[in-house]
Amino acid sequence: MLSLLDKNIIDINWKELERIKGLSEKKNNTELYEKFIDCVSKKKEVNICKNETIGKVKVTFNYDKEIKKKEVKDFVAYYNKRFKSIETLLKNRQELFGLTSIARVNTKTDREKVSIIGIVKDRSVTHNGHVMLTLEDPTGTIKVLVSNKSEHLETAKNIVHDEVIAINGSTGDKIVFAGNIVFPNVPLHKELKKSPLEEYAMFLSDLHVGSNHFLKEKFEKFIKWLNGEGGTEEHKRIAKKLKYIFIIGDIVAGVGIYPGQEEELTIKDVCVQYEECAKYLNQIPKHITLIICPGNHDSVRISEPQPAFDRTFAEPIFKLDNAILLSNPGHVNIGGTENFPGFDVLLYHGYSFDYFISNVDSIRNNGGYNRADLVMTFLLQRRHLAPTHTSTPYIPDKSFDPLFIKKVPDFFVSGHIHKSCVASYRNVSLICGSCWESTTPFQEKVGHVPEPAQVPIVNLKTRKTKILRF
Repeated sequence: MLSLLDKNIIDINWKELERIKGLSEKKNNTELYEKFIDCVSKKKEVNICKNETIGKVKVTFNYDKEIKKKEVKDFVAYYNKRFKSIETLLKNRQELFGLTSIARVNTKTDREKVSIIGIVKDRSVTHNGHVMLTLEDPTGTIKVLVSNKSEHLETAKNIVHDEVIAINGSTGDKIVFAGNIVFPNVPLHKELKKSPLEEYAMFLSDLHVGSNHFLKEKFEKFIKWLNGEGGTEEHKRIAKKLKYIFIIGDIVAGVGIYPGQEEELTIKDVCVQYEECAKYLNQIPKHITLIICPGNHDSVRISEPQPAFDRTFAEPIFKLDNAILLSNPGHVNIGGTENFPGFDVLLYHGYSFDYFISNVDSIRNNGGYNRADLVMTFLLQRRHLAPTHTSTPYIPDKSFDPLFIKKVPDFFVSGHIHKSCVASYRNVSLICGSCWESTTPFQEKVGHVPEPAQVPIVNLKTRKTKILRF
């Protein structure tokens, strides 16, 4: 019997190994189990970001740190780093007069104008309709009351646990009466960059290759279009000027993602799913750079940041010469020239979106899954991709918070919800890719209606975006 421990392999998805072993015993078919053992018993390769620069694409952030055992103190350090990062942004806000610590505010009894910065420990609505917040900083905690007559009441109702905010207000006896709520947010006057060259970028997501709902014919039609074999003369001209295709996660259907998924797969081996996906992507013209990050269906850990795929399963994707493989989230700069700084692009698959669509009234009541732009705007305002502890599984890195949006991007691109969306917030282009999978039984059951084969494309010279339908 092969001993994996003797091979000194520690970074193994043991839960997945047990699941595959159980399936092999249940179905009396050991092929997949033996393949898994064969893969992990080979010499371990580091999953580096492949092709850190291709043409005018530069990787500016890719998370590739080795993950070690975590302890409670790592979570504490992680939240302290997040707090300090966002506190630094908020301290630069001119409206935060009289900024002080919570401990000092707790010593005041007379009405006095103050500003505080804190992480939201709790939020509730009183029987009178006021919103009561509990804020915490490294020095202590304090209650903050937002009156039911305040112009900021609806804003307060959309505050979520664990986000970092600032409050202007007046003090009471161990309480602050809020006058204003300040978020870290995106600068109001961010430059709207435009390229000196007419080049195009396209945005895909959620291919789900291997699913019996994968829209093979539509995806083949899309690839023919890329090769100038379809559409009008204008379409063919645009295809020739297309330089970048972003694929924001879930490039395969995966295996064992949810109960009963096996019945919805045409390819039940995830390695073969990646082989099939690579065959399609290899047909894309080589003058186009592919920028790809994983999603929750891909064969990497689900905890974010997710690494840039795993060679154990996705070796064919690593062999694509024109592909840059990134972590999720990841950051790249595209289109830079000697006289133009290029566009900063933030890629995030969007696993946290489900939580905020369900728990933030202003998003849920104004379109929910039909309005990816509302979720993306919400996260930009918080300067964080998953501000609430339970909104996504995550790795508590004690040195910094990889989900903190430190640099404001020119493009914030995502997927996950299977509907394309294009919008703008303070000169940040918000783009959500569609999908290449028809409605699944689960989606039908919960009333979610995808809009597949819709591809946003941006003219980088004008920043105008249109959606092509295949």
